[in-house]
Amino acid sequence: MSDRPADDEGTAADHSTPTSTYAPVERASLLSLLQQPRFRHLRTRVLIAVAAGVVVGFLAADVRVGITAAVLAAIADTVYRARSHSTVPAWRRSSVAERRTEAQLKRLERSGYRTLHARAIPGSEAQIDHLVIGPTGVYAVDSEKWDKRLPVRVQMGKKLFHGPFDMKPRLTEAKWEATQASELISKSYGREVTVVASLAIYGPPVPWKIMTIRDVDVYEGGRARKWITKRERALTDDEIERLYQIAAQVLPPRYGEG
Repeated sequence: MSDRPADDEGTAADHSTPTSTYAPVERASLLSLLQQPRFRHLRTRVLIAVAAGVVVGFLAADVRVGITAAVLAAIADTVYRARSHSTVPAWRRSSVAERRTEAQLKRLERSGYRTLHARAIPGSEAQIDHLVIGPTGVYAVDSEKWDKRLPVRVQMGKKLFHGPFDMKPRLTEAKWEATQASELISKSYGREVTVVASLAIYGPPVPWKIMTIRDVDVYEGGRARKWITKRERALTDDEIERLYQIAAQVLPPRYGEG
């Protein structure tokens, strides 16, 4: 939930009379298009293909082999980018922490886990970064990017600090989100469903593997996948699918905001 960009400050509308001077229209060329930021991936793909074609063609002393290598390199890059494309909505991709957690969660799909990203808590501004439903249970994961220069420490097993800052409000928020998700899902499912709350911290070292503080599991971000899979099986495939469908309905995606 942290590491989210603040909205830009609004600027006053310009009501001055528009001028009649216009910049000359330039014809777009392939080179100019490739230089635009939004075509960065295409530019990279072209460079990869050309490099592969030149190197393989030179080594094989055959132009046709070089062309084939270039085509295959372009296809491979396309497939790689398609598989690594984020399912987090575009307006929310500013959080490096969320992308890193999502990459871990994708690896759980082959083991029967289902994940919903950026889910809103109805009637509030809160949201769950990642809701995971799988064989070992249901989990709410909030990805945190903290300043790596400030140490993470716990006091008396009940207080979490990031440098001098008491992170109690963050723990309270994470627990509340999980509780709300549990209540909403349980109501539709017909029996109680526990949603385990957690904070996945990226940046500073976390001097423990997993610690439960104020009913929230806290761990270093890279442990998210292991944290979920370390428990015993609790749900069947049919239960997982049913809970996933319910969660998708009662916890709507937070689209269209920025």
